[in-house]
Amino acid sequence: MKDLPVFDKVLLSLVVANILALIVFHILQTDVFHTVYAIEDGPAEWSTAVLLFLSFTVLARQALRFGTAGNRRAMVTMAVGALLFFFAAGEEISWGQRIFGWEAGEFFTENSYREETNLHNLKVGEVRLVKVLFGNILTVVLLGWLVGLTLLYARAARIAAWADRWAIPVAGRRHAVLVLAASVVIALVDLQRKWEIYEFIFALTALSIFLYPQNPHVFARGRDAAAQGTRATSRGA
Repeated sequence: MKDLPVFDKVLLSLVVANILALIVFHILQTDVFHTVYAIEDGPAEWSTAVLLFLSFTVLARQALRFGTAGNRRAMVTMAVGALLFFFAAGEEISWGQRIFGWEAGEFFTENSYREETNLHNLKVGEVRLVKVLFGNILTVVLLGWLVGLTLLYARAARIAAWADRWAIPVAGRRHAVLVLAASVVIALVDLQRKWEIYEFIFALTALSIFLYPQNPHVFARGRDAAAQGTRATSRGA
């Protein structure tokens, strides 16, 4: 990582630190993990919310820039991404409920297993959306983006051109390796609230990708590289 920007090194170092922390806490089996670090409204959860909001600002800024340049296709991609990350940041803090202390409405009180103002804690009968839609399905989609597209971008010219044309930030190999390592560790460790750390790792990785993607030429300031379809010579770092 010696050739990476300083801020990228910080983000990725935090990813590595959290992966190692999961292993250490799994070995120690101490309550400190779920009562201090991964606790509700604890360091990991609040950090995740902040990082998700930062990703929203990065994507929103790119959407405005592409819109100004007249690249509607890229603008739509960035705008949709910005909305998704704004939604994720809001969901992480229950849209301010725990900050301001107001009570959830009747709908959420009756249909959420945690009585909080968010969608990911809703339930349909005994089925929790957090486990189905926001768990298994979302994990597959994210791994497809973080790992699948990363591998195909360097090997399939058509897919690379498509990703560039639609201004899709492509993860670098470093991102894919860390995400795979985190996924394996998460699957193996036995820790209460371990998914809070997985979300934190994802938020760190996503911000790194948006700031330092494998296809930086698409987002370079002052040119509409997405329309040109050019490709960076340093792709894949």
